[in-house]
Amino acid sequence: MTRKRISKPSRRTVLKGLAAGGAAAASTQFGLFNINHAWSQDVHWDGEPFDAGGATFILGEWGGFWEEFVRGAQLDEFEKTYNCTIAYDSSWPWFPKYVAGGPQDPAFHMCNWNLPEMMKTARAGDYFLPIDDIKANVPHAADCWDFAFGNGIGVTWAFGQYAYVYRTDLVDPAPADFKSFWEERFAGNRATYITSNTLQMVFFITASAAWGEGPEDLDAGFDAMERAMPMKISDFTGNMQTLVERGEVHLGVQWEGEVYLQMDKGISVGPVIWDAKPILTQTKTISRYAEPMQKKLGYALMNEALDPGYQSKAGSIFYLRPTNGKAEVSENLASKGVANTAGAMEGLWIPDWNWYLDNEDDIVETTNEIFGG
Repeated sequence: MTRKRISKPSRRTVLKGLAAGGAAAASTQFGLFNINHAWSQDVHWDGEPFDAGGATFILGEWGGFWEEFVRGAQLDEFEKTYNCTIAYDSSWPWFPKYVAGGPQDPAFHMCNWNLPEMMKTARAGDYFLPIDDIKANVPHAADCWDFAFGNGIGVTWAFGQYAYVYRTDLVDPAPADFKSFWEERFAGNRATYITSNTLQMVFFITASAAWGEGPEDLDAGFDAMERAMPMKISDFTGNMQTLVERGEVHLGVQWEGEVYLQMDKGISVGPVIWDAKPILTQTKTISRYAEPMQKKLGYALMNEALDPGYQSKAGSIFYLRPTNGKAEVSENLASKGVANTAGAMEGLWIPDWNWYLDNEDDIVETTNEIFGG
C-alpha cells in the first residue's frame, strides 16, 4: 500500500504558531516596561518554614483520587505550616491557560506535567524557572538522581517504566520483548491509545527505533502502526485496564504501575518491560515570573515533592518509582523487583520531545489515518 504523507499546514500548526508569536510579543512588551517588577527580584529559600502571610498559591495538578492523595499527604499540612492557601486547579490541559496570559502573568505558580505538553509550553515562551535556580533553593534536590533534571525545564519527582500488559491466562507463551506486539496471534486482541495520549506517542517513537534506523525514523513508525492493525484504540489507561480485565485485549500498551496494580487485585496479568527503557514521568515546574512570595512557596512545595517520605507514599498508592536516591521503595513495588539504586537508573530513556513536537502534525494526522482504516 502506498501511504500519502500529510504535508499541508494543519489547524494545530497554525494555533501553535499563533501561541508562540503571541507569547513572544508579550515577552517583549513586558520586558521593556516591567524591568523593575517584583518578579525580577532574586528569591532565595534556606529550607526553613516561613509565614507567607495568607498568600494564595495556584497549583496545576491532576484531579480525582490523585487530588485526594496530594491534599491529604502534602497540601493540607503545607497550608498550615506556611500560612498560605493552595488554589488547586485540575482542569487540564495547562498549555492554553499559560499562553492566554503569557509568561509574565502565569496561570499557575507550579504545575505537574506530562513531558510533551510541558515542552510545548516552554517552546511558546519563557515560562519556567531554570533548573539551576531550583537546585540552589530546594534542599532535597541534592539527593535526586541526575535524570530527574535531564529534561532541562522541570524536575521529575516520580516515574514508571513503559511496558505491555498481557493476560497470563490467555497468552502462552508469554510475549518475549517489544516486537512481540506484532505477532500474528495478537491480531485484533492488541491495543494502544489515541494519538493525544502520551503512551501512544512513546509507543510510536519506540516502534520507530525498534523497526527502523532510530527513534526519528517516521516511515518505520508508520509502517509499524499499519502492520499492527487491526488493534483496539483506547483513550486512557483506566479504559485499557477494563479491556484487559474483560479479555477483549490480550496484549496492550501500558506502563508498569497500572500492571502491578491489576496484579495486586488478583487479575491474571503480567508486564513486559520494554528493553529500550523509556519512562513515563511526573514532572513539576515553577513559574519564572511568579511573585517573590509565590516563588518562595514554589521552592518549598517542590522540596515537599522531592522529600523521600512523600515519594515513598506516592509509590504505595500509585506504584510510582521515586527519583530521590534516599527514598525507600514502597512494598508494593519492592515485591515486583523494583529497586531505587544507581544500577536501576542505568539506561532510562526520555524521548526527544522537541523532535516529536517538530513532527507532531505529520505523526498525528498520518497515524489517525492509519487507525481510521
